[in-house]
Amino acid sequence: MSDGLTLDNVRAGFGETVVLDGVSLDLPAKATLALLGRNGVGKSTLLGTVMGHTTLHGGTINFAGRDISRTAPYRRNRLGLGWVPQEREVFRSLTVAENLDVASPRGGGKRRWTVERVYELFPRLAERRHHFGIQLSGGEQQMLSIGRALMSDPSIVLMDEPLEGLAPVIVDAVLAGIEKLCRDDDVAILLVEQHAKLALGVCAKAMVLDRGRVVYDGASAPLLADPAKLSQLMGIEGRA
Repeated sequence: MSDGLTLDNVRAGFGETVVLDGVSLDLPAKATLALLGRNGVGKSTLLGTVMGHTTLHGGTINFAGRDISRTAPYRRNRLGLGWVPQEREVFRSLTVAENLDVASPRGGGKRRWTVERVYELFPRLAERRHHFGIQLSGGEQQMLSIGRALMSDPSIVLMDEPLEGLAPVIVDAVLAGIEKLCRDDDVAILLVEQHAKLALGVCAKAMVLDRGRVVYDGASAPLLADPAKLSQLMGIEGRA
């Protein structure tokens, strides 16, 4: 059974409003994909659709060898979809260690991700393990949000702008953890990010959305090598 994710001609949005208009996507197991585009083109909606938090108007979503188009969000998580929301949503009244523990499935069996492995990925969390969520900086909360998603032992992790609003020195620390994950043999990564060049640098493939449709789907390297094309696809003049 494949742990890959496939979207076929997906139309989705909120209520009667359609945001994604015929989007198809193929993310094989253990692959990495940067999802790029201007604000408001449907990137976060795509992640929300994969997790079951939007209205699906058409098309199908397949994951782990089955159609999950109508599957409840919590079941998608149990199947192996991990989500790092843009808002981070850490439990402010729980410690770092408790935030990680509450996300860990109960029961026996060998686990790929443990608290110790999360601490290896983000050593700062180990230093702050007894601090409450409300006491963490934005960067530390982002590390915790990623770590909490990993504690469910996902085969695919969806990350929604994990570098947003972080100071440059913190961006480096969070990005280092994401780079390690992208080199990992255990998980696939679907990364939404406004820092296009950083995302392209860690993900082998890229997809660019514009007005809810795919305008680029291919290797990251050609976009990194052609800043003008990248800026054009992103709808941004003079920067990427």
